[in-house]
Amino acid sequence: MSANLSATLYLISGVLFILALRGLSSPETSRQGNLFGIIGMIIAISVTFLSLGNFTSGFIYVLIFLAIGGSIGAFIAYKIPMTAMPELVAGFHSLVGLAAVFVAISAFINPEAFDLGAPGSIKLASLIEMAIGAAVGAITFSGSVIAFLKLQGIMSGAPITFKGQHALNALLLILIVILTFYLCSTQSSNLFWILIAVSFLIGFLIIIPIGGADMPVVISMLNSYSGWAAAGIGFTLENTALIITGALVGSSGAILSYIMCKGMNRSFFNVILGGFGATAETKGDKSKEQRPVKSGNADDAAFLMKNASSVIIVPGYGMAVAQAQHALREMVDTLKKNDIKVSYAIHPVAGRMPGHMNVLLAEANVPYDEVFELEEINSDFANADVAFVIGANDVTNPVAKTDPQSPIYGMPVLDVEKCKSVLFVKRSLSPGYAGIDNDLFYKENTLMLFADAKKMTEDITKNL
Repeated sequence: MSANLSATLYLISGVLFILALRGLSSPETSRQGNLFGIIGMIIAISVTFLSLGNFTSGFIYVLIFLAIGGSIGAFIAYKIPMTAMPELVAGFHSLVGLAAVFVAISAFINPEAFDLGAPGSIKLASLIEMAIGAAVGAITFSGSVIAFLKLQGIMSGAPITFKGQHALNALLLILIVILTFYLCSTQSSNLFWILIAVSFLIGFLIIIPIGGADMPVVISMLNSYSGWAAAGIGFTLENTALIITGALVGSSGAILSYIMCKGMNRSFFNVILGGFGATAETKGDKSKEQRPVKSGNADDAAFLMKNASSVIIVPGYGMAVAQAQHALREMVDTLKKNDIKVSYAIHPVAGRMPGHMNVLLAEANVPYDEVFELEEINSDFANADVAFVIGANDVTNPVAKTDPQSPIYGMPVLDVEKCKSVLFVKRSLSPGYAGIDNDLFYKENTLMLFADAKKMTEDITKNL
């Protein structure tokens, strides 16, 4: 395949990737966006293979490993439940970072194969590119592994901090810059391996102090890192598609991280350096048992909803855990038959990853025009009769507006407490992922429904 034809097809795949991102920005066009992305990737992979020339034994090995990896990926994607999607995304991000590290190692050990010079005399620009790609890839890998462990519950979701942590991170970042400089000057293999080791270490250190409530930001941030790692390696390999794809993923991930931080009224750098919930979290736990709560059952909830004119549904991670989205859709359909207006309120950080709730509701075929973001619907709570909170916790906590000492203070929350009645489905009074008690549990207009979200929703539907 000629160089001009390859460049043209790579450009077409890049345009399709841009169209994919545009499509994914809206639920109505997300399926079309996915299709554009798939077509673009098929073109990019096909052009890369055809550009290799003769069908050598190495080419056959590539096909074999592509088939093995593709089969494993397809099997995992088919089997994974929606509740585990955040962990899956974090795991896949780690593999992107590790792939970038392996490519950089290959290019450093055998630069002739990539037309980058000879060992000890690699082109300066290529050496800088592979050093940056390897460093960012290593940070992405180790950081994504920690995020996966926290999301999976293997590792505590609470912030892990120690004295001098920020200073150590700063020193390691400076060390990476120094190592890169001397690597370019000496082309020492020892410095290259030290650079990768230090990068793995700092990836670990920048994620452990980040608490569970910041995990949606961490996911989008690691997504950005994986893109920049791919772009850096794309320059090393002089692969246009990899550069375009990496830059798109890196920039879109960075923009999404900024949007998520804005949605929580948080500084992006504070999220990276600090962590949600690093303050004392025991006050609420000690006092909550002494505070009275109203509890009810499915019959009580059905009675309140049946006599309402408008109901706002607030889904959260508890809905995902219980896989209650289909039962919720059935309940809403029953309410509509009784001429009750129903809408859904989505907080930007509800769930464990950006868009988690939107994906679950789309899986249950919830109409897109009934789903509203925080800014669009927050003013409607004061005029609604019932707020049905199904598994959401931190995003509905009024303490974010009243307690300057709270780790979530300043984060915009859904104003569910302004509804005439609040039905809160939760297994217990345990705190949310930020580790703090929710004042909404103890409001006069709140009725706690202690049960599995799916079972409670199904029982409410039967009573309706």
